Amino acid sequence: MPQTREKEDLIWKKWIEHRDHEACDELIRMYLPLVEYHVQRISVGLPRNVNKEDLKSHAFMGLYDALEKFDYTRELKFDTYASFRIRGSIIDGLRQEDWLPRSLRERSKKVEAATEKLEQTHGRYVTAKEVADQLELSEDEVLQVMSESFVANLLSIDEKTNESERDETFKSTLMDKKTLNPEEQMVKKNNQEELVQIIESLNEKEQLVISLFYFEELTLTEIGQIMGLSTSRISQIHSKALFRLKQVFIKEKLIE
Repeated sequence: MPQTREKEDLIWKKWIEHRDHEACDELIRMYLPLVEYHVQRISVGLPRNVNKEDLKSHAFMGLYDALEKFDYTRELKFDTYASFRIRGSIIDGLRQEDWLPRSLRERSKKVEAATEKLEQTHGRYVTAKEVADQLELSEDEVLQVMSESFVANLLSIDEKTNESERDETFKSTLMDKKTLNPEEQMVKKNNQEELVQIIESLNEKEQLVISLFYFEELTLTEIGQIMGLSTSRISQIHSKALFRLKQVFIKEKLIE
């Protein structure tokens, strides 16, 4: 292990001090699994028309950007820093390409409208099966639409905002969230409590999938291996859980 660390330090030294191309290639090979990992995670909820090779291209741009800007002398793991850059690069690339098909946007709006109508009628959150029956679709079709459109709400802070006449990005309009006024604290607390209630209302398998995917950061395949289920079955459980959670997000205006 010490020799491996020494070799890695030497590679970083060549790259940082001399911008050695061979050192750069070696670092990229070392962190290739990080690219594959984030491409796999983000691609889970994307439409089938999105090419994984395109995602990899964006991811490699993020990795190279991380190599260019990383300060190796600081007590910060490169994996953590690079992950931020890689995810951001993929998401920005998807937004620039307008990856979400118009047909999917239209179906997503229909599903959300039907969901809202049924919620008002029944006075409660509704299931994907109820929405599917309302729209004369299969439950799997509704879950797929909601899962794919869910990723569309990822936001790049460098994206331009339409809420100002000036040429501003969301980054320039961010507010200091560290100090909340009493009203904001109450709203945040209520949102968190309702979200906790919804998560607790999920069945045991749904809770476990959400926990392993979003908190332990495992892939759906890895979760399937742990739970003894196929990747497609884990994907279905994940989609059902997202459907219920998204109803809370929309209600609380946490996403559009």
